[in-house]
Amino acid sequence: MTTEIVERILAGDVRSVGKLLSRIEDRTDAADAAVLARLFPHASGATVLGVTGSPGAGKSTLVDQLARTYAENGDKVGIVAVDPTSPYTGGAILGDRIRMHSLSTHPRVFIRSMATRGRMGGLSAGVDDAIVVLAAAGYRRVIVETVGTGQDEVDIARSAEVTLVVLVPGMGDEIQTLKAGIMEIGDIFVVNKADHEGAQKVIREIEALVADRNTVRGWTPRVIATVATTGRGVEELAGAVGEAHRFFQESEFGRSRRLEADQRRILELLEQRALDDLRQTLDQEELARLAEKVSLGEANPYEAAELLRRRCLGRLRGGGEAGEPGRSAATP
Repeated sequence: MTTEIVERILAGDVRSVGKLLSRIEDRTDAADAAVLARLFPHASGATVLGVTGSPGAGKSTLVDQLARTYAENGDKVGIVAVDPTSPYTGGAILGDRIRMHSLSTHPRVFIRSMATRGRMGGLSAGVDDAIVVLAAAGYRRVIVETVGTGQDEVDIARSAEVTLVVLVPGMGDEIQTLKAGIMEIGDIFVVNKADHEGAQKVIREIEALVADRNTVRGWTPRVIATVATTGRGVEELAGAVGEAHRFFQESEFGRSRRLEADQRRILELLEQRALDDLRQTLDQEELARLAEKVSLGEANPYEAAELLRRRCLGRLRGGGEAGEPGRSAATP
């Protein structure tokens, strides 16, 4: 089964890509790790572009235009639109066809909405895996658009090769407040809605903020003006992305950034698998009893969690319920 789905994805089969992404997002099949391991060696060579920025900046329209530009130049484009999580279904509130309906039937474009599911930084826990699948399936341009919650959206810089921060005129002093957060992750800054009053002022402010960053990175972030609704500036933006991609592929800074990202990814996978192991050994009735004690004020959650951790580890090691602490407020 693993060999079959790997071969279908490497052949670019869209249905197989979609099915695997669904399983990855829902985490319904532990065997998917073996599939991803087989796909990973084939995932190099794609340009992974992250697009972030405040809500209302026109990110989706910009992604639509940029993807169309790539597709018209013959590239296959994979888009992952990271959306808020529905509190009822756990899925993405916004859908692919709502977000970018004009591209949904394009033969060289694949669009997928993924839910954040509480993940900090605006990214879904399955985004890194989705990038591997799309790149292995032959999508040479993979665009990840984050949910748009402002300064917390810094995780995208760890997953993307090139990060775009989209801003708009009329932000006023907000650019200064963003300086310590989202402004620091941008490789390219896009001033969208550049036909609105105040666009040139925003461009000058951004250029002043990023002027000295090349002393550390060897790369001075580009500032590109666009009007996404008409496509103005999108060709220039595509060129800047290509320039940044080449720089980060060839520079020492780019290599060190990839190393850091790989280390982070290994640790994330390790943490997830350790959590899965603990959950498999967790006694749900014991959890319910401890939760009731915490609710009644008869125990505290910190010692309860430590007690459960020790008992789960004891079971994993084959030692039963080893490591149980002495009598405390959390002990049943």
